[in-house]
Amino acid sequence: MLKRSSVLALEERALNAWPALQTITVEGWLLRLAGGCTKRANSANAMAPRGDMAEVRRVAEALYARHGLPTVFRLTPLAPRDAEAELAQAGYQVADPSIVLGARLDAAHDHASVRIDDQPSAPWLDGICRANAVTGAFRPLHDAVVGSIAWPAAFATLHDKGSPLGFGLAVQERGLVGLFDIVVDPAARGRGHGATLTRALMGWGAQMGARGAYLQVRRGNAPAERLYASLGFETAYAYHYRIRSA
Repeated sequence: MLKRSSVLALEERALNAWPALQTITVEGWLLRLAGGCTKRANSANAMAPRGDMAEVRRVAEALYARHGLPTVFRLTPLAPRDAEAELAQAGYQVADPSIVLGARLDAAHDHASVRIDDQPSAPWLDGICRANAVTGAFRPLHDAVVGSIAWPAAFATLHDKGSPLGFGLAVQERGLVGLFDIVVDPAARGRGHGATLTRALMGWGAQMGARGAYLQVRRGNAPAERLYASLGFETAYAYHYRIRSA
């Protein structure tokens, strides 16, 4: 298990890499808002928590209710000890147990089948939204979140016989590169495209001077866990959400 300071360093980078459109600070918690587009950008995250957890919960509920959103807490090792009991007693249910994985970067590798751009093109946005089923009112919110990424980023597209089949995102900050939303068209899975995308984004990170990579994967996603283990990723820490409907 990582030291608290190391968890905080990763959390800072991960939250910066996938920014919310608005952030409210309450007692060392970040209450993030992005119109409901992804739980990452619409949840309460502990950074340096202090004070009364019951009061933090009440403030979060009032804020998210005002914006017509469910109240979501993302609980990492940074959350206070009483957070689980407080939220469980208030009727919050556990959702999406996940793990954060980390790996060292030793060398850069190019992959001819992967195109990497430094800005999100319209085809990249269309492709990754299609692969992740981001539609309707969430589409402009998704594009706004992507457009607000402040640190250097790589927008990867994998082509096979001229067709775009996979997409991914990497964001580099302070010596580490975060990998996000690595997706392959369902009909093309099982052919090693996910590994190719991941290696290409890790290579980009190495070229940018990063010494390590991190990513997040839902616990129990055995194919993804096997893939990342084969690329040298190891578990850093776990987190989960607790959600109560609006």
